[in-house]
Amino acid sequence: MRVLTVFGTRPEAIKMAPVVSELRRRGVEQRICVTAQHRAMLDQVNELFGIPVDIDLDLMRPGQRLEELTARILMSMGGVLEREKPDLVLVHGDTTTAFATALAAFYRDVPVGHVEAGLRTHDRRQPFPEETNRAFIAQMGSLHFAPTPRSRANLLSERVAPESILVTGNTAIDALLQMSARVCPEDARVRVPAGHRPILLTAHRRESFGAPLEATFLALRRIVERFPDVEVVYPVHPNPHVQEPAHRLLGGHARIHLIEPQPYHAFVALMKQAELIITDSGGIQEEAPALGKPVLVLRNVTERPEAVEAGTVRLVGTDPERIEQAVTTLLCEPEEQEHMARAINPYGDGRAAERIVSHLLGESPAPWQSPAERVSESVRKDETPRRRTRRLDELAAHEVRL
Repeated sequence: MRVLTVFGTRPEAIKMAPVVSELRRRGVEQRICVTAQHRAMLDQVNELFGIPVDIDLDLMRPGQRLEELTARILMSMGGVLEREKPDLVLVHGDTTTAFATALAAFYRDVPVGHVEAGLRTHDRRQPFPEETNRAFIAQMGSLHFAPTPRSRANLLSERVAPESILVTGNTAIDALLQMSARVCPEDARVRVPAGHRPILLTAHRRESFGAPLEATFLALRRIVERFPDVEVVYPVHPNPHVQEPAHRLLGGHARIHLIEPQPYHAFVALMKQAELIITDSGGIQEEAPALGKPVLVLRNVTERPEAVEAGTVRLVGTDPERIEQAVTTLLCEPEEQEHMARAINPYGDGRAAERIVSHLLGESPAPWQSPAERVSESVRKDETPRRRTRRLDELAAHEVRL
């Protein structure tokens, strides 16, 4: 088998790194192509995980519109596929890179394997354009690696062949667990003073540009002014639509730290340091449950409802009053924060890449376990009575929620 793995953004690189590593470990012939949809942030991740890039299309241009980027990727990937002649193309998620690459492969009748398949909000404007991208990829794909049973159900409802779908868990958890074991507190580029409570903020979604993003920033500033022990750490996305309002509305406050986008290991350290996380990111909704961090999501809908149901994520949208109320509740009611922090991670056990590659090689992958099954197994293996009691309580609470 000859595999062409294609990605272009930092989140794709993070989530594909475990797959790249597992393919290499199993001796599969692999070529790696990047579009550089995110240039500097992509390069950071490739260097951190030791991803050897064979083909760098370097397609991003300042101010480039989506239709321009899509056309450039589609045209460039045609030439790459002609030269490389892969047996399978692997793409990830819902980016313009993933969509245009899948379309180019489909035009040339090359099978497409879609990692993180089946996520849906069922609202094509939220998130935009990602919701439509991933739905299109599902129609062009040959293999669908769904992170959860719900994602598999979404694909089945769209008449994707059941035999082409494998529930794997999310490769984001593979990457996070690997990196979390390597980082130390000193890796966090902002160290919050002892006794202060850090909130980590990420906000960059296209559909929030303008008034929604400004309302979010104003709410965060009021929270910091209300709570003298709260510090906000915000790695600001390089997009000018984010940079300008962030510095205008949040800049100049001693306890609001506007910093450059962080290398992945430093960002993991920031997540581990945070008391809670406020985000419009999709990936952080998956990562935070594995770290025991409560998350408030700056969206009205999410393609990752499993974490909402598990209790570790709450949707707050971009209404400033709703954001302030949710943050205040978590800051003033420790039991609420503890409840969210103890919720069971629904996104996997760190073996997603292993399952994907085993399936590609025609082997039987390690069976998927539900969160409740994983906790139950850990309870059986736990010989400490006190810990066993605590985990049984967690399992009972989770099953009640289910």
